[in-house]
Amino acid sequence: MTQDATEIEVEVVEIDGVAPAAPQARAEEAPQSRGDWQDWRQWQGRVTRLDNRWWPLWVFLGIIALALALTVGVVIGVIVLIFRILQGFVRLIQG
Repeated sequence: MTQDATEIEVEVVEIDGVAPAAPQARAEEAPQSRGDWQDWRQWQGRVTRLDNRWWPLWVFLGIIALALALTVGVVIGVIVLIFRILQGFVRLIQG
């Protein structure tokens, strides 16, 4: 299933008393496989930068990650504490 883009051609006669520049002849469209590659080139610098519109999501995910890290730390601390208490009881029993 392919969807053809609907194109509307208009002619701008004048904007604020100034005539627009003459339109340039449209180049032949490249084959579809090459067009996909051209679309990816505009993402070259964007991949390494975070978009400012998504900062609430990153803050929310950061809070969740921090909560999970603190939970894991507390669980490990409880396990170590229980192990030391049991180790103390074993030493007490053995004398």
